[in-house]
Amino acid sequence: MSAPKQHKIVLDESEMPTQWYNIVPDLPAPPPPPLHPGTHEPVGPADLAPLFPMDLILQEVSSERYIDIPDEVQDIYRLWRPSPLFRAHRLEKALGTPARIYYKYEGVSPAGSHKPNTAVPQAYYNAKAGVTKITTETGAGQWGTALALACSMFGIECEVWQVGASYDQKPYRRMMIETFGATVHRSPSELTQAGRAYLAADPNHTGSLGIAISEAVEVAASEPETRYALGSVLNHVLMHQTIIGEEALLQFAKIGETPDFIVGCTGGGSNFAGLSFPFLREKLAGTMNPHLRAVEPASCPSLTHGTYAYDFGDAAGMTPLMKMHTLGHDFVPDPIHAGGLRYHGMAPLISHVYELGLMDAVAIGQSECFAAGVQFARTEGIVPAPEPTHALAETVREALRCKESGEEKVILTALCGHGHFDMAAYDAYLGGRMTDEPMSEERFTAALATVPVLSPQAQSGVMFS
Repeated sequence: MSAPKQHKIVLDESEMPTQWYNIVPDLPAPPPPPLHPGTHEPVGPADLAPLFPMDLILQEVSSERYIDIPDEVQDIYRLWRPSPLFRAHRLEKALGTPARIYYKYEGVSPAGSHKPNTAVPQAYYNAKAGVTKITTETGAGQWGTALALACSMFGIECEVWQVGASYDQKPYRRMMIETFGATVHRSPSELTQAGRAYLAADPNHTGSLGIAISEAVEVAASEPETRYALGSVLNHVLMHQTIIGEEALLQFAKIGETPDFIVGCTGGGSNFAGLSFPFLREKLAGTMNPHLRAVEPASCPSLTHGTYAYDFGDAAGMTPLMKMHTLGHDFVPDPIHAGGLRYHGMAPLISHVYELGLMDAVAIGQSECFAAGVQFARTEGIVPAPEPTHALAETVREALRCKESGEEKVILTALCGHGHFDMAAYDAYLGGRMTDEPMSEERFTAALATVPVLSPQAQSGVMFS
């Protein structure tokens, strides 16, 4: 009698990592620093203090390789962590591939996604600093849900600006945010100067993450006891998510496997970084050699179609300038169903890793992504959120390439959340109403024209080396 297939690789609570990993000290070159929008000089802790508590600021600029996870955060993590690693046997069979496909599933969290991995520590450090209210933005709603949950656990008021397109498409996500105790506004809103300006130009504006960030930052900067929290892009956010990859390394060690190909969806970049950065550490150390690939939506392709330059993280130009792959802070993506990927820029750290040639990227249209999502649901039994269907689409492509070549490659992907609140999107796909919006060069060119013009020394980072 043959041994049963191993579908799920689990860790005990006692095996959960107790440190986050900071990739910065292991990179062959340091990433360019954020710049003050007025002086174009590197920002210091004092520049960030109106928005973030000092503990998070110190993590943002840290050169320490590992940061201890506070006991209070670990206690909450254990509500769902360690998360499972699955072998996708049925998907492999359906594709007829010799590849072995694994997925790290973050939909087991109370919010249904990977976002609580950073929401909980951000709420903890704010509570520790005496902050009474946090503002934020959210696209599809996963981040808003996670922060609302975390704030409720630490007794902090939470106010969320949700991108208009997702606010309209996903009412149950808004309801979940409100159930956890937060207040939600459709962005752009009449509540801020930034929001009113966009509504004056277009009363039916579908919004963008950049606009929602502007609104949340504006309110946080105007209220002394209020701080702002970001769900992706920043160094400390990516670092908090590395618990995903650290767990995955331990799980692969248990079964004696090593991934050859690691793929994840990218909007701001935290999910991809969280899975891949611990494996990249091992690659840089020479202990393994996985190929890393980011997948972004064809309608918002910052890595594959953007420019690498200093740009604002928000639409109104209120944040520090960050060197990243950007489509221009004025770029408003089409209202695709993967609302969490509709961001004009990519995390500076991921952009830097990309520029160093340590990873690559592809952009895929949403119809192909939903086809992969449906196939995954019908074989593996989990309905994925629209965002990770992008990674699944590239996983399917790679598995089929292995079928053609006969290569027995080990593929690891990040299933960063479930799609239980996204059934209207699946209904559109199954009903034949989903379209892939054509993107013209003129549209990209117009948005990139808004990227700030800095001196060559500032753009290159030479003046700070």
